[in-house]
Amino acid sequence: MKKTAAAKKKSAAASTKPASAKGKSKKQPKVDVKPERVAAILAGLRKAHPNAECALIHKSPWELVVATILSAQCTDVRVNLVTPQLFKNFPTPKAFAEASLTSIEEDIRTTGFFRNKAKSISGAAKLLVTKYKSKVPETMDELLELPGVARKTANVVLGVAFKKAEGIVVDTHVLRLSKRLQLTLNTDPKKVERDLVKIIPRDRWIDFSHELILHGRQTCVARKPRCAQCILEPVCNSSDKTFTTH
Repeated sequence: MKKTAAAKKKSAAASTKPASAKGKSKKQPKVDVKPERVAAILAGLRKAHPNAECALIHKSPWELVVATILSAQCTDVRVNLVTPQLFKNFPTPKAFAEASLTSIEEDIRTTGFFRNKAKSISGAAKLLVTKYKSKVPETMDELLELPGVARKTANVVLGVAFKKAEGIVVDTHVLRLSKRLQLTLNTDPKKVERDLVKIIPRDRWIDFSHELILHGRQTCVARKPRCAQCILEPVCNSSDKTFTTH
């Protein structure tokens, strides 16, 4: 059926109308990992946080294992309030291994998920005592045998306690900021870590994690990033920036 002249005119006019805001396609995010840009991000983080380090207070690799297990779904501040009394009550892996779950639970109750965490800590302590003579192992595979120790915890222990760069710690801050900075499009921590180790020099893996975590806490906060005070703003193109110079 042929269109009338009036219909053709109406159709042509409609085709020239700008798309509504609702109909506009959103700009798809993309990665930008050019070496010079990654270098600028690393230099900015080091300048902003020259003394960044693990926020969990500990005196031994074992205490760091326990503190990192407790930090799941809990702030480091809260963990640091709990661990002094916890380690006073149970000063060694053997003491944890011999303790009842109830007694451990009571000391860590305020960290949340305390029953599961108590089981993990108790199980890790028992394995250390029976298999490793109460010493925390220094390899990724051995650490992953310990109950409650996943790759993030193992990376924390290896990097902080033993200065071994076997990977990059990917916590909620690293996950969020690495995506904001277009270093990855992935949301799974393991995939994000795989992306990051390809572009971050190995000698920066340990410090990079601490710097990014601190930057996420102090400046690039989740709900309203403080972009006007951010040293990385010139190289950041995040869609939720609150201030921009470009």
